[in-house]
Amino acid sequence: MSKEETFTENEAHRHFAAKLNGEVWGLLEKADRSRAEEEIMLHTAHASCCHWLKVGTGVHHQRAEWMIARVYSELGLSEAALRHANRCRELTQEHADLMEDFDRAYALEAMARANAVARNQTEALEFLQLAEAAGQAIADDQSKQFFTGDLNSGDWHGIR
Repeated sequence: MSKEETFTENEAHRHFAAKLNGEVWGLLEKADRSRAEEEIMLHTAHASCCHWLKVGTGVHHQRAEWMIARVYSELGLSEAALRHANRCRELTQEHADLMEDFDRAYALEAMARANAVARNQTEALEFLQLAEAAGQAIADDQSKQFFTGDLNSGDWHGIR
């Protein structure tokens, strides 16, 4: 028999925010997603963000907006990808004192990818160059590796 656990409301929000975020990553990394899995991925990203908005900080919100932008980019939905990438960038600036170096790099990656989906080639290339430079400036080697892997993954819609 499993032991029953109880959580405070805030603990539950944190639990589901993190759990749902992990589920989105799993679906983003899946090469042959079904249409149903794409819908789950999209709604799960928004659900994770909702939970972070209840208990997280500006960093959590920024990272959640990045995730949503990435999902919309993966799905080829440029208007929503740009909206959430811009929100991620705004939050990066608003909460600059809370951001890690990789958060800044990811915000630029989101802008590059969303612009690539929107076929804004000039802007996409400019943000991609900024993201690559920000990625090289990430101090922690493991974080730099994760970022580089993410930057080199997914569909860049012809700009990479």
